[in-house]
This record gives sequence, C-alpha cells and structure tokens, in this order.
Amino acid sequence: MSDQHNQTRRQLIKGLGITGVAMAAAPALAASPSAEQGFDREYDIIIIGSGFAGLAAGIEAKRKGFKKVVILEKMPTIGGNSAINGGLFAAPNTEMQRRDGVTDSVEAMVQDQLAAGRGIADETLLRHVAEHANEALELCIEAGAEFHPYLQQLGGHSVPRTYQTSVSCGAGITQPLLKLARKEGVEVITRANFLNFVTDAKGGVAGIEVEHGYYYERKLAEGKRERLKAGKGVIVATGGFAQNVPLRQSQDPTLTDEIGSTNMKGATGEAMLQMFRLGGVPVHLAHIQSGPWASPDEGGFGYVSNYCIFNFPHSMAVNRATGRRFMNEIADRKTRADAIIENRDAQGEAQPPLLITSYEQANKHPNCAKVLRYNVGWKFDTLEELADHFGTPKDALKAQLAEYNGYIEAGEDKQFGKIIADSNRIKVEAPFMVVRLWPKVHYCQGGVQITPDAEVIDSLTGAPIPGLFAAGEVAGGIHGVSRLGSCSIPECMVMGMTAARTLASRKA
Repeated sequence: MSDQHNQTRRQLIKGLGITGVAMAAAPALAASPSAEQGFDREYDIIIIGSGFAGLAAGIEAKRKGFKKVVILEKMPTIGGNSAINGGLFAAPNTEMQRRDGVTDSVEAMVQDQLAAGRGIADETLLRHVAEHANEALELCIEAGAEFHPYLQQLGGHSVPRTYQTSVSCGAGITQPLLKLARKEGVEVITRANFLNFVTDAKGGVAGIEVEHGYYYERKLAEGKRERLKAGKGVIVATGGFAQNVPLRQSQDPTLTDEIGSTNMKGATGEAMLQMFRLGGVPVHLAHIQSGPWASPDEGGFGYVSNYCIFNFPHSMAVNRATGRRFMNEIADRKTRADAIIENRDAQGEAQPPLLITSYEQANKHPNCAKVLRYNVGWKFDTLEELADHFGTPKDALKAQLAEYNGYIEAGEDKQFGKIIADSNRIKVEAPFMVVRLWPKVHYCQGGVQITPDAEVIDSLTGAPIPGLFAAGEVAGGIHGVSRLGSCSIPECMVMGMTAARTLASRKA
C-alpha cells in the first residue's frame, strides 16, 4: 500500500472526527505491517472476538472443513457483550410460532426492521439475516441452549417472534456455543489483544499482530507479541464501541457520561478503527442506540432490563413529577429512549420516570424477585404508598391509572396509540411493582460496511478488501437509525456463519 494511499485513509478518518479519540483507545494509526516480515504461527481462519458472531463463525468454519481455526478474545472470559445481553432471539416462522398459531414471515420481520430503521436500514442484509435466522436458532438448540416456553413481542415487532434463553441472558447461548466450538476443534485464546492487521503486497489482509497475556484494566500485556498468519482470512467480530465515551460523543454529543452503558468495559472499538485505517467504509456511526428498559439504580444490563422488556406491554410509564404517561410503552427503542430522557426536573437534572406494573403480572418474570432482592425495584400495596414514596401527585396518578385501565377495557389507547392487544388486556392493579427507567447506551448501529457475504468493502475501490470479513455489531448500516430488540443475536450468528461459508466457497 503506497504512502499516498495511506495518507488518503488518514484524511478519511480525520474527516469523521474520530482521530483524536482513536488514539486513546487504539494503537497509533501507522502503516500496516507487511507480510514480508514473516509470521510466528499460521491458521486457516483467525476470528477476533468471542461473542455470538465469533463463535458461530468458528463452528461453521470447522464444519466447512477448515483445519486450523482460532478465536481470539482480549478479555479474560469468553462471550463479550453477547454473554451479558438479554438472550433474546427473533426469528420468523418458528416452531413456537406454529404452536401458538402466530402467522409470521421473513417479509414481515424485514418490514418491521425497516420501519425502525427510518428509511436508511440495509434491506438486503436484513432480508439475508431473516432468511437464515432459523438456521442460527437451530444451531443454538443443537449446542444445548434452552429457551423459555413462550414467545415475546418486543417493541416495534408486529407479532410475537422472540425467544429468550431460560437463564434470561446471552450466556445461555454463548456457553453452549463455546462448548460446541471446542468440540469441533476450534482453538480459543483469551487475553489476546488484537493490535493490527498484517497486509500483503496488494493491500489484502494476510494476518494480524496480537499480544498475549493482556490485562484490560491495566492496559498491559504480560505475554509475548506475535504475528499470526491467516491463510484464508480474518473475521472481525468484536462488537461495538459503546464504552468509548469520547468516540461516541464525537458522533453524538448528547451521549455524555450521564448516559451509562449496558456493554462490558472492553467494548471500545479498536478493531473497527483499524479497519477504517485499512480502508473500510464507515457507515452510520452517529446512530447509537440507548436501551429504554435500563435502570439508573444498577450497573450494566442488570436485572431490570429483562424485567422491563417482559413487562412493558402490560405496564404504564409515568412522569414522576406529573403522574401522567409520556410515551407508548411498546414503541420502538429510539422513540421510547428519546421520550424517557426528556424527564427532567426544573433545574434540568435527570428525573427517571416510573414503570408501574401489577405485581401479579410482574412476578411472572424470573427477574422480579431479584429486582426486589437487590433494591432496584419496589412493591406497594396501594397507589397512595407508591405516590408518597416517589413524591408523585396522588390525584393525577389516580386519574391516569383509571384512564389507562379504561383504554385497556375499550381496546384503544387514545393517549399514545399503544396496541392494546399486545397487552393481553391486562390492567394495572394493586399491589403494584415499580422500577425506575433511564436509558443506557446499548448498541452501535454504525460500523464498517459489509456485503451480504460479510466482506469488508474498500472505501476507495468499492470492492471487498481481500481476506477481511466482519460480522455482528462491528458491521454498520444494517439496522439504520434504530435496531429492534432481539434482532442482534440472529444478525451476529447469521453473518458469522455467512463469513465462514463465503471463505469455504473460495477454498482453493
């Protein structure tokens, strides 16, 4: 790659406004090392990242006949954000839908996501994922993942199509996939910090540089640095950059430290930045999604998030200061997150609103007991007790409750257009369960542009960068402005499997 070519790359990144923050999170943007300098070890396929996408890619690669496949993870444990997410998996035309008499289709799932994407989602990629979502779900089940015996209908979905792991978190999938990957012969290495791509004479990816014995909190590697050759290709499956506050603020200045994150600490985007330096096309970096179901009373994803996802359809969200509803509780994520963050006191300080649910219904979710045990939720026998606890006007709250329950009876929400059928006509009645809401940065829609074959596109030529693939959250533009809940696991797994299949189709 010529000096002029590298200079053009650096100018592109500078134009994005991320050069300064990249320095804090990743190695200096120097020229890529050359394959002519040799390698310490060789693999057929190198996979960076051990979440849904990386594990699915590794399993599929071995099943397609690749002998030496390795998954590298910079953190001490396997799974990344995937292990701590909600374990929610959307797919159309599933066995559970047929059992429950739910009519669904690939087209319906695609159209729901296009609506959430506000006109800029990638329909081709969404359709590819929806068409293969059942294959990924079957892989989970084959690996030993277990799911609740019911479907959920998350905000923005037109029908119930969401499975959830029986442990209500992503580890219910990553752990079985890890076990299966090792059984298939995939090598898995933790504390392996990706540093750089190694390129060949034509600018293609020939391998990577990595340092071993890496301790993220200390930003220190106690092991040796190696150059690993990828005989067939490198698959980047490193997730998003939600924990890189300077980087996310450079794209969306509103995402300050006031907004926490559900992501694990290592979600800082180094591999994405290195793909930009290599020539990858940045897409939709400013579209960063905050989860409207998060709680300010616990760290990370916590227990409240899954509790809320389950309970939103039959709950009432109210402004603490007014006692009135302020949103459709099952609108898409962006609509709800934007509405929640408007809840502020007279000084402009955050005033998290309340999600009020009948305890009888709330207690049907396994997290309800944990929410109470860890004091991130409250149970009240009367509405008066609830109002006194939060300083909410009693008369206004009583009137709002009566109005909301009237909508449930009538089958029409005249306040915010909530689809009453999705609530199963469940009223909000005493005793009450309450949690506080405040969005947390959850998912980065932006990343590097890929083809439906999971190839990373070169920003100057428009052609795929030889030897470089990406899958999962690190790939951008798929979901547009807002991603529907439960659509990330199928995307990650399908595109990870797709990358391996693409490589297999080109085996010499």
